[in-house]
Amino acid sequence: MNDEMMQQLTTTAERLANAAESLDRVLGRLDAQQESLSAKVDRIVAAVEERPHDVRAEATRQLQERVAELEKSNADLQAQAARLARKTLPPLVSAILAKSSEEGNGEKLDKAVLDKTLQSLSIEQRIAVKSELARAGIID
Repeated sequence: MNDEMMQQLTTTAERLANAAESLDRVLGRLDAQQESLSAKVDRIVAAVEERPHDVRAEATRQLQERVAELEKSNADLQAQAARLARKTLPPLVSAILAKSSEEGNGEKLDKAVLDKTLQSLSIEQRIAVKSELARAGIID
């Protein structure tokens, strides 16, 4: 081999050696970062595992009690709303009551007066009016 080739081979070998050293440093830094991340993960896992099972069970129990309490409260409110539901009469029924002038006294309607008042209506309308009045408790 001639001198020129030897120089090129030496230069190339030196560059390869420098590249190997650079790669070694990079790998060292990567290893250090990996160890740092592993340490952080280990600390997180330890913190999670450190929390006693009893504390988690107690928190779960308290949440379940709160849910049961809220469900009971909700059921009570729904029952109260059902009891306090407003009963209103349709406009047709109110008009018929006004015609018969029985609306304000709180007494039950006389069936004969009601039948006479409803004569102008069709059979279906009479049935609807009577069912609404029965639902409202005005007639039996």
